Amino acid sequence: MAVQLPHLPMARIFSFLDGFSLLQASQVNKHWRMVANSDHLWKTLCVRRWHLCKCDCEWLGSQPWKQVFLQMNRRERRMAHARPEDFVCKEVTGNVGILGPIAYLTRNDLTTDRPSRPIVCAVSSFDKLYAWDVQKGDIFWSSPVQDSSITNLVTLPDLCVAVTMDMERTIKVWDCLREDALSEFFMPYDCFSLIAFLSARGPVLMVGDSTGDIYTFKMPSLTEISRTKAFQFSVDILRCSPCGKWVFVCGTQQCSFPKVFLTECLLKPPDSTPLSFSLPFLSCLGASWTPRRENRITLMFRRDSKKMGFMTFDLTTQKTEDKTVIGAQQIANFLLPDHIENPSWMGVNEADMIVFGSGPYLFLFTIGGLLLRQLEDHQTAIRSLWVDPIRVLSTATDGSLHVYVWEEGGRYPYLRSCCHLKHEETEQTLGCYVSNAICDNVSIVRVLSRIRNSSILVMYTLKGN
Repeated sequence: MAVQLPHLPMARIFSFLDGFSLLQASQVNKHWRMVANSDHLWKTLCVRRWHLCKCDCEWLGSQPWKQVFLQMNRRERRMAHARPEDFVCKEVTGNVGILGPIAYLTRNDLTTDRPSRPIVCAVSSFDKLYAWDVQKGDIFWSSPVQDSSITNLVTLPDLCVAVTMDMERTIKVWDCLREDALSEFFMPYDCFSLIAFLSARGPVLMVGDSTGDIYTFKMPSLTEISRTKAFQFSVDILRCSPCGKWVFVCGTQQCSFPKVFLTECLLKPPDSTPLSFSLPFLSCLGASWTPRRENRITLMFRRDSKKMGFMTFDLTTQKTEDKTVIGAQQIANFLLPDHIENPSWMGVNEADMIVFGSGPYLFLFTIGGLLLRQLEDHQTAIRSLWVDPIRVLSTATDGSLHVYVWEEGGRYPYLRSCCHLKHEETEQTLGCYVSNAICDNVSIVRVLSRIRNSSILVMYTLKGN
């Protein structure tokens, strides 16, 4: 400790520390504190832990990165150790019809300079789009009644906008602050998949249609950037990788191989064939990018009409003098045992663990096929999963919701049970099923749909937020 290394070697050594160790190092002496408080070190920790993209980093540029790290870590820990009594629960039982999938319009994930109150959107069977303030429990905004039923919904919380597609193939962008849509675009063919994300060139929307084309639009104006032929059949699944480097494209038709595209090739008018790679197997049923890794994807597939399995690839790019070549290396592949039937709602964490539901059980496998755990916290069949880098939400047909937290570093028990949120069944909610559930660092939102042609929106917010 008596030897005082120059700033640059010390910063290099400290770059290998985690947040807790960096805080400890800052208490040794003035020189260590100056190095340990470097904004670059804390920014690196934030990007590494939460895989913030370039756009997020630019947005947070005015904030001290140490403050960002501590605030985000504090919110994660509060949610990870929350008990049912730590939540304020509010229900929306008004006449809003049957609600479809829900999505956050704004999140409470980063700093307090972002909108401090989470707002969620949902499509209603009344042909309207609704937005709710999660903390207050009231309707924040609703769109006019649409001429056609809304079939798809995605949001881009970074812009506070929602995108809808209706049965007449009209795409609309909403900012949920004004009555009319910001922009519209009529698609020539039916569409089944939408994704919206922040790319290196700004916010974009991608749409897959029934003829196998991928449309790329600039957001929120819906200015068409490109149109790319992916298959001769429908594009049913679109998945964007962390930070938007790759786009996975899949059709459920068994005669087409799934593909991955370099996103940058879809973000400019095509003067040549966009760079893509076909993954060599059929019958893909789902896909999940590994969080905090840009190039790893795990696919769920069916073999011989009965056997289900998972296959994991690492994608590569190799540049030569005049072109870039995409490759994919298969790093793991396994089939499920016969006693595990019809897995659904898969997700993957950064420690290469696959989680999925089958009946009332939640299974945890390594990508190589080793069964790590079988969780039995539900009494009835699991209806949906929400999987993110921090936590897993599982919902079941009896109205129950269970919250799990991933253990850091892939330590046993790998997925730790946090709390069980059981909805009190009433005469109005008899026969209900959970359509889906979502969460951020301060709230959990889910939909209970019941047989009497209406839904209940249940919102949990951590006390003190």
